[in-house]
Amino acid sequence: MDFVEFVQQRSAALFRTAYILTGSQDSAEDLLQEALEKACRHWNRVTVADSPEAYVRRIVVNLANDRWRRLRRAGERPDRADHADPHDPYRLVDLRDELVQALHALPIGMRTVVVLHYLHDMGDQEIAETLRISPSAVRSQLARGLAKLRAAAPRSAPPAPVPDDDRPTSLPQFEGA
Repeated sequence: MDFVEFVQQRSAALFRTAYILTGSQDSAEDLLQEALEKACRHWNRVTVADSPEAYVRRIVVNLANDRWRRLRRAGERPDRADHADPHDPYRLVDLRDELVQALHALPIGMRTVVVLHYLHDMGDQEIAETLRISPSAVRSQLARGLAKLRAAAPRSAPPAPVPDDDRPTSLPQFEGA
């Protein structure tokens, strides 16, 4: 597979990862562009890897971690958007936003483990190899991350009902979603 074909086939999935890790469309686009630029420069090395997508995903994760560390050192935080009326029938959009905001409240390592596990359906061993940590550290980060997400879950007005066929089956849901 050549680089252009790879970008056409896998950039949407890589963008979703970048978006969840950064919380901003602009930041995600910048992150993905930078990751793809690095991958393009080293495409010969990427293509001999077991999975070019996993290789580029690792670049995205590393760049997101670096960006988070720089923002943390500078004391910056992304702006929170205004939220709609809790009785709005489109409240599910806000719930997804709240989930992304709750993810961004997690430390970057914990957030990365949760995203790789639920968004990419990766197992403990695969995440451990990707992040170069032990499988037990992955399980610990995942358990603590889910506990923090549950604690941050809104307990107020229930959202509009969601048809079962539209609800993701593997992502953690806020109570009542």
